[in-house]
Amino acid sequence: MASVIEDLISILEEEQKIYEKLIPIASEKTKVIIQNNLESLQKITEQEQEAIDKVTALEKKRSEVIFNIAIILNKDAKTIKLTDIIDVLDNTPKEKKQLSLLHDHLKATVQRLVQINQQNKSLIEQSLEMIEFNMNLIQSTRMSQGNNYSRGAVTIDSPMMQPAGSFDAKQ
Repeated sequence: MASVIEDLISILEEEQKIYEKLIPIASEKTKVIIQNNLESLQKITEQEQEAIDKVTALEKKRSEVIFNIAIILNKDAKTIKLTDIIDVLDNTPKEKKQLSLLHDHLKATVQRLVQINQQNKSLIEQSLEMIEFNMNLIQSTRMSQGNNYSRGAVTIDSPMMQPAGSFDAKQ
């Protein structure tokens, strides 16, 4: 059982390192979103994706280790939690303490990351709302211009007077 616990500790430590690296990246993402810098946002998103890929691989390993621990403890692998494993480790206080500290640290780190990501999500939603508002404003402005005729029944906004590259829906 000791080697499986050591594997679990090792995997959780690696996950912790990755999550800690994601916090400054997510914070930088906040600044980039506010600055509306799409190029930097794309680079940050690629960095995040690399980290997520690493965490996904570690999560798969962690699931396998947890499954093995559940078999050893004669518990259901689908419902066993890290706290359940910690509670069982009374005979090995060193591993118990390590796992307990890792659990607490991981929980705090992930909560911080979730908080930053919620903020980023909110900023992106506000940005999208602003874009939609601007597009609706532009569309309503064009619609309100409509057909303006002069006294001689000649269209003032003729196709020749429209700016280059604009879309003429009348054609």
